[in-house]
Amino acid sequence: MYHARISAVLCIVAGLATVAPAPLMADEVTTYVKDGAALGGIDPVAYFTDMKPVMGSDEFTATHDGVTWKFVSAEHRDMFTANPAKYAPAYGGYCATSASFGYKIPIDPKTWDIHDGKLYLNAGDTPHKRYLFEVEGIISRADTNWRKIKNVPADQL
Repeated sequence: MYHARISAVLCIVAGLATVAPAPLMADEVTTYVKDGAALGGIDPVAYFTDMKPVMGSDEFTATHDGVTWKFVSAEHRDMFTANPAKYAPAYGGYCATSASFGYKIPIDPKTWDIHDGKLYLNAGDTPHKRYLFEVEGIISRADTNWRKIKNVPADQL
């Protein structure tokens, strides 16, 4: 009987170990990561230089805050690593409008704006239109909320 209990406990513990989720790494919480890269591989510098989202390359990458960022060229990579605060998007690349409501929502890279030298991304046309309608208010509320939600996993908001 004693061995049966030990076996049962070990099976339960082993089962829990296999189904328990892995702990989240900081980059998965504070930065929008898709397909193993920040912004799903979109080059953040391209928004400033090409004025549009451009998919980066596995050939030109850099790690910033524990996240892999992709770039279209060595020049873009070097620009980013020299000044990541300038090129990394606000709110870890999550939707600016959603952040203003206290949520972390994945973005549509085609809905973006550079305001006062900072890149802001949105989740689609509707939140982007709202952002454009009240840029200062959205940014102000998102800045306040980001301090509260930055380190909270998106699915817990």
